[in-house]
Parts: sequence; structure tokens; C-alpha cells
Amino acid sequence: MKHLAAYLLLGLGGNTSPSAKDVKEVLSSVGIDADDERLNKLISELKGKDLQDLIAEGTSKLASVPSGGGGGGAPAAGGAPTAGGDTAPADEKPAEKEEEKEESDEDMGFGLFD
Repeated sequence: MKHLAAYLLLGLGGNTSPSAKDVKEVLSSVGIDADDERLNKLISELKGKDLQDLIAEGTSKLASVPSGGGGGGAPAAGGAPTAGGDTAPADEKPAEKEEEKEESDEDMGFGLFD
């Protein structure tokens, strides 16, 4: 990923065809050593390809990946309603209890700057 990130940064900077040397310079500027084998493979895979087209193609592929969606599961509300009975809307008290619990866990007996 670090090699690809450096390659993309060079592309955004206007270098339409970054070389392995260019990527190594970017990585070394932040104290990261490049893996020559992976870097050479990346350069050979991307040689002659337009970055914008690759990004658009990747985005369309990601759109088809199921990601769960819909948010997390609902918290337990104390029990299932009985069949045929009217149920009242859920109170917000359980949410308040969760917040109190989180607050009590935060400091754990010491402060951040102690």
C-alpha cells in the first residue's frame, strides 16, 4: 500500500508515469524503505495505464462489494412483544444508560495528562 500511495501522490503531482526511483524518493523522504520486488511489480502492472481510468474502474468494482450497510444492530430492548398486542415506542433510557457507562469507563481512575 505504501508503494501505491507514493505512486498515486506522484500522479496527483503531475508525474503521469512515475518510475521506481521516483517512488523510492517519495518514500525515503518520510523515512520508509521501499521493497524493490513489490515496487517493481507495481511499476510493471501500472506501466502505460491512466491513473484516472484505474481509479474509476476500482470504484465501480467497490460499488458491487457487499459491505453490510444499514448500520449496526439495534440494542436489546428487554424482550419481544407479544402477538396481537400493541407495543409502546422504545424509551431512550437505555441509550442514556450506555452513555453513563461509557463516561465511567473513560478515566479509569487516572486522567490523560496525569
